[in-house]
Amino acid sequence: MSKAMRILALTMVMMVSFAAAVSASAFRVGDEGSDVAEIQGRLASLGYDVAADGEFGPATAAAVKDFQMSRGLSVDGLVGASTYTALLGKAMPAVNHGSNYVTRTIVNTSMNYVGVPYVFGGTTPSGFDCSGYVRYIFANAGVYLPRTADAQYGVGTPVSMGELEPGDLVFFSTYEPGPSHVGIYLGNGDFINASSSRGVAVDSLYSSYWGSCYIGAKRVI
Repeated sequence: MSKAMRILALTMVMMVSFAAAVSASAFRVGDEGSDVAEIQGRLASLGYDVAADGEFGPATAAAVKDFQMSRGLSVDGLVGASTYTALLGKAMPAVNHGSNYVTRTIVNTSMNYVGVPYVFGGTTPSGFDCSGYVRYIFANAGVYLPRTADAQYGVGTPVSMGELEPGDLVFFSTYEPGPSHVGIYLGNGDFINASSSRGVAVDSLYSSYWGSCYIGAKRVI
């Protein structure tokens, strides 16, 4: 990787880390539970088009942004302390982020693109490369990752093969040393990826090829 690419990758990793730190003290896309349902219920009572289902999805984020705009608050779609108090009239409780909603969204969405051809540098459903595909799927669920496989390997928490869960990123050393290929773990040893030979397809970590070049996994949600 060139020096310029290394700098770009490092910058993107820092941006992702910063965003995670900022959102850690706010309710956000992917959170679930009674606190989220209470937020949604209050939004609904104010006339916003949102269901109090306890799942903080894109519709809830859109309603939060509209509320923030109406109250002159910072418009970011996150329910931090100031937004929470303005909305509910009380201090915000401790935030316990849940990943179930995000995981379901990622896994379900990832399967919609099986058969999409591989395109080097591709980042859209007309053609993906491995990291472009992963980044696209995660962004759809409100999780923003760096662009390249090696940069994606730099974020999240390491996970052993025995502890893999759906939604984890799995990495491989293929055409060059280090993390040069990435996919999304689905469960039962399977993962989905955009490979140069098959396009978007489901493969097994235990196959002779992928098992031989597997180098590790990261959990980012």
